[in-house]
Amino acid sequence: LSPSPHLPSRYSRRRDEGEAWLSCRSPGKPTLYGSLTRRGLGTAGVPDIAASEGFVVGEVTKKSILISCLHENVSTKFLAPYTTFSRIHQKSVTCLDISSGGGLGVSTSTDGTMKIWQAGNGEIRRLLEGHVYDVNCCRFFPSGLVVLSGGMDAQLKIWSAEDASCVVTFKGHKGGILDTAIVERGRNVLSCSRDGTARLWDCSKSTCLGTIADCGAPVNGIAVGTADRSLNLGTPDKAPSEREAGTEGKLLLLAREDKKLQGVGLQSRQPVFLFIGSDAFNCCTFLSSTYILAGTQDGNIYQLDLRNTNAPIQVIHRSGAPVLSLLPYRDGFGASQGK
Repeated sequence: LSPSPHLPSRYSRRRDEGEAWLSCRSPGKPTLYGSLTRRGLGTAGVPDIAASEGFVVGEVTKKSILISCLHENVSTKFLAPYTTFSRIHQKSVTCLDISSGGGLGVSTSTDGTMKIWQAGNGEIRRLLEGHVYDVNCCRFFPSGLVVLSGGMDAQLKIWSAEDASCVVTFKGHKGGILDTAIVERGRNVLSCSRDGTARLWDCSKSTCLGTIADCGAPVNGIAVGTADRSLNLGTPDKAPSEREAGTEGKLLLLAREDKKLQGVGLQSRQPVFLFIGSDAFNCCTFLSSTYILAGTQDGNIYQLDLRNTNAPIQVIHRSGAPVLSLLPYRDGFGASQGK
């Protein structure tokens, strides 16, 4: 069950009436369409909502609504935002992360800014300035006191969240940086770029420890995780640098523009698997040491078992909108899709 863009994310008390469109889509079947109509406020200020034929309104609260499609016997709960911060950026948010303690957020925007803010109230704490052109990605180190960012200027930067100073700048990529990853506690970090490479960096020495993969096509997203022991990650051609920390037993996932999802042994630099999808891969993540997810430009989410990547365990398709991010959550995951 998927909503059209017109489904409201929250209910306005100032409007007694309103309508939203619904659609229920199952693979290989015609899409079913319907609508929701708000008839006013019921008890305790909860909206009174009615559904068109074929759909049923279940539990309704001020922050959620449960809708069922009778023909397909499926239900979806639509959640309104817990809170909304509309004054941090002036244009679209392109990337965000929350610190490990949950107190701070960092985000980038098409307005050209990167900001650190209070997660509780949206109060802006720091403005991080130093990249030329757009900043594509940002994330906190595990400490929550340091931020890693990558930009269209092909630079990777490390920032202090306490005083907004840029403490390290990495140079070496020949195209804009599209994603980053942090190895364990953060002595080493990873980046991927439009230049088709993924690189490993030593934070304390501000140096590149090596090119992990050269794909010949832009690498849109990466993820690093501990692989199941049964997986053969390969053997390094030469002894790893003493500056490498926590690379042993790690697998690097590469979401590539050329419709390929690739796995590479982080320490060995050896290819582990190559899976071809339906369209460009935008993002990837680990569900566990055995299971991974990857999202494509045409709206597919592939779940793979690393022990056998010849065919996916399942392909989830909610809409044709591009899958832009994936995040493991409890026993499942969250996904964001564009327009």
